[in-house]
Amino acid sequence: MTMRKTTMLRQMMTGNRIVVAPGAHDALTAKIIEQVGFSAVYMTGYGQAASHLGKPDVGLLTLTEMVARASNIVEAVNVPVIADADTGFGNAVNVMRTLREYEKAGVAAIQLEDQVAPKKCGHMTGRQVVSKEEMVGKIKAAADVRTDPDLMIIARTDARTVHGIGEALERAKAYEEAGADILFIESPESVEEMKQITTSFKVPVLANMVEGGRTPFLPVKELQDLGYDLVIFPTASTYLVTKALTRLMTVLKETGTTASLIPEMITFEQFNDLIGLTKIREIENIYVKGN
Repeated sequence: MTMRKTTMLRQMMTGNRIVVAPGAHDALTAKIIEQVGFSAVYMTGYGQAASHLGKPDVGLLTLTEMVARASNIVEAVNVPVIADADTGFGNAVNVMRTLREYEKAGVAAIQLEDQVAPKKCGHMTGRQVVSKEEMVGKIKAAADVRTDPDLMIIARTDARTVHGIGEALERAKAYEEAGADILFIESPESVEEMKQITTSFKVPVLANMVEGGRTPFLPVKELQDLGYDLVIFPTASTYLVTKALTRLMTVLKETGTTASLIPEMITFEQFNDLIGLTKIREIENIYVKGN
C-alpha cells in the first residue's frame, strides 16, 4: 500500500535532517524539482501570482485559483507538496473551507499566515497583521476540520517587520498552542534572531530563503546547524526563469532566430521524457484501440 503524502511529510519532519522544499511556480517546475531528487515541493503563492496572473504577490489570487494550481502540482509529482494558502481567504469560517479544498487537492501541508487581507509578499514593506486571537481561531478551525490527521498546518506570522521579534515569537507560541504543526516566523533580520526562533518551540520551524530578501541568506547546512527543520526557496525558480526567458526573447528579437541558444536548451527528446510522453504512449498502446 502506497504511503500517503501527508504521512510521508510528517515522517520527514521527525528526522534528523532538514527538509529542503524548493519553490515551484508551476507544475513543470515541480516535476523538475522531483526529478533532481528533492523530497518535497513548495507551492509558492509568490510564484503562482507571477506565472498565472503576471501580477505581484498582493492577494489577487482567489481560493479556487490557488486550489486548481495546487491540484495540478500534486498530480504532477510523487513527493509531498507544501502549499501556500495566504491568509486562508477570509476569517475562520473561510479557513475551514480553504482547508477542506486544499486537503481534497492532495497537499501534504497547508500554510496560513496572520496578515491582514489583501496580503503581501513576506519580504515587502507595508504588511499589517490581524490580532493574535483572530489567527489562533483560524488555526484551531483548520485543525478541527481536517479529516487526515497527518495533514500538517503551517502557521506563519509576519509580525517581525512591524512589531519586532518579541511579538513574532509570542504569536508563534500562541499558534503552536492552538495546534500548528510547523511554525514559520517570516523575515527575521539577523542570525541571532534566527537562533531565537529555532530554540523557542517544540514543533518544527521553517526557514524562508528569499534571494534579496530581509533574512540572512544561508546555505542549507548552516540552517540545519541553526536548528531549522524545513527550508523553502520560494522565489528562485521564478527569478531564474524570468531572466532566462528575457534573454531568449531578446536574442530572438535581435537576431531573428534562437539557434545560438540551442546548446543551452533541453532537447526535444529529453523534454518529452521529463513530462511523461513515454508513459502516455504506453497507456495508449493498452487502452486506445481502433486507430
